Amino acid sequence: MTTAETPPTVEALRALLPEAAKDIKLNLQSILSGPGSLTNDQKWGVAIASAIASRSEPLRAALVSDSAVAGVEAKVVEDAKAAAAITSMNNIYYRFRHMIGKQTYSDKPARLRMNRLSSPTTTRADLELFSLAVSAIHGCERCVRAHEEAVLERGISEDQVHDTIRLAAVIHGAAVALDEVVRGPR
Repeated sequence: MTTAETPPTVEALRALLPEAAKDIKLNLQSILSGPGSLTNDQKWGVAIASAIASRSEPLRAALVSDSAVAGVEAKVVEDAKAAAAITSMNNIYYRFRHMIGKQTYSDKPARLRMNRLSSPTTTRADLELFSLAVSAIHGCERCVRAHEEAVLERGISEDQVHDTIRLAAVIHGAAVALDEVVRGPR
């Protein structure tokens, strides 16, 4: 790979993917460079938040680096990072409450700070879109439903929601495939 000072590019990481991940390699290229309903900022914000949620440092670094080349402002990256962190926390909490299904837990206040979600540096719709991708990766049904409803209320189309989830799925698949390359087979 590259040194700590020079992050890899997405293209360099794609080249590392083995034959078993050929579909991921092709999907990664097309979803980041092909047509779609997401704006440039939305596409890169979703990709970065998804890489963080997928716990892939090489992919996160490459996407952040490539997003700057693609003209994405730092505030989009910061909102993607915030969405990944806060939504990850919420996914654990709300998924627990949903899985347990006891009203006594649902009646208790969460008391989890999430002020950043109400004051994004981009738009609330985009921050919710980034959070939707993270919730889908973590499999929190209640959070996915809440973020999907929130983005639709803010003018995001169902096509954009669909493209967000496709992008999150490809990024997560790439993270899994890259983990095998970086760590080696187990």
